[in-house]
Amino acid sequence: MKTKFNFFTQLSLLTLALFLCTNTSAQRGWKSLFNGKDLTAWEVKNGSAKYDIVNNAIVGTSKIGTPNTFLCTQKMYGDFILELEVLVAPGLNSGIQFRSNSMKEFKNGRVHGYQSELDTSKRAWSAGIFDEARRGWLYPLTINTKGSAAFNNGGWNKVRIEAIGNTIKTFLNGVQCANLVDDMTDKGFIALQVHSIRDKSQEGKTIQWKNIRIVTENLEQYRSKNQPHARQVSYLSNTLTQEEIRKGWRLLWDGKTSKGWKGAKSDNFPKNGIKMVDGTIHFLKHEETKDYIKSGDIVTEEKFDNFEFEADVMFKKGGNSGVKYFVDALTEGDGRNIGFEFQVLDKDHADHQKGVDGNRTIGSLYDLIAAENLSEPDRDNIRANGPDRWNRVRIVVKGGKVQHWINNIKVVEYDRFSQSMKNLIKKSKYAKHKGFGLGSSGRILLQDHSPGGIMFKNIKIREF
Repeated sequence: MKTKFNFFTQLSLLTLALFLCTNTSAQRGWKSLFNGKDLTAWEVKNGSAKYDIVNNAIVGTSKIGTPNTFLCTQKMYGDFILELEVLVAPGLNSGIQFRSNSMKEFKNGRVHGYQSELDTSKRAWSAGIFDEARRGWLYPLTINTKGSAAFNNGGWNKVRIEAIGNTIKTFLNGVQCANLVDDMTDKGFIALQVHSIRDKSQEGKTIQWKNIRIVTENLEQYRSKNQPHARQVSYLSNTLTQEEIRKGWRLLWDGKTSKGWKGAKSDNFPKNGIKMVDGTIHFLKHEETKDYIKSGDIVTEEKFDNFEFEADVMFKKGGNSGVKYFVDALTEGDGRNIGFEFQVLDKDHADHQKGVDGNRTIGSLYDLIAAENLSEPDRDNIRANGPDRWNRVRIVVKGGKVQHWINNIKVVEYDRFSQSMKNLIKKSKYAKHKGFGLGSSGRILLQDHSPGGIMFKNIKIREF
């Protein structure tokens, strides 16, 4: 018995020693970004909100009459994992900037770049990813309800940001909130934001940060596994990620050729009025070519029934276009370019004010259902971008259930086989097309509408 006891005692001690050695090694790679005493190696940019040191924490105080204020590291970071704890007073908004920059040639030095949101409002988008002063929301938590529920409003929260290559992940109290793939910026400073305020009652409220640490080497040793509820969102140009491929996504356009597409009223791809340049399908405006000939709409050679479709679209001032689906399915007459339409339209176009109750605005089911913000409480604006900016179009079809999303905001939801939809069709321009919307499958169409100047990219689909 004595020999057996000694053996297991020694084994236990060895296991404990290995655990302590491994744990110590893992901790050794972390470096503190804040010494708990002063703001050495930090600097304030843009605004004039005040930052103090209280009980080993950085405390930022809200102030009326100043733009967003940022306390920035003087050092720049590329690939890293950042952890910190934060306490935000209810009613305030804040964020943690990373891979961010400030340069004279960009908006006179305005801080810009990725931000992990801190949101005390009912919206609850904390640890979603916002592109400060550039593209806006890249990963709102409309697509991650579990992540949205992770924030402890009024209490301390542990934030973890992993930026490795083109993959950015955020975690809040151990729950993954964002799973983003983007390659716009690969290096920049880290900053703690005190957001501007307009309400006098919010003045003097605070945001506190403590235990700020970072690791920049041997990152695979520290990297977290993806949690299945965190949908991946990619902004890579005409490229699929490995995760997208595993989940059944494929490119509908290869970024270079007309393979898989043809004219809506022809068996061939248009020769005029359209170009494939810089990774975009570009429907030309009249002034962009000497001898302008309208290309006409283009459609997929394949038909689809249950699917999820995504594309990025940009229009010029006054632009008009659309993405149609279930095109030519069971539609009598000249229905080769008729189908349900995700409207793409600049608000300065004359058609914006036509239709009924806004059913011709961007994101709407054209001439049938007006787009509205179904993702955010108490907000009417659907967060669509205007001219010369990209908008992400997403259409989800499962049986009769259909959704429209724009920039990850759900704006339309309907059942195409419902009685209410049949009644809407009877009162619309589609009433003359017998069988409209009832087909089991159809093509996807990109619309060439006057005045042109529309660009598409990142066109992809997965089928259910």
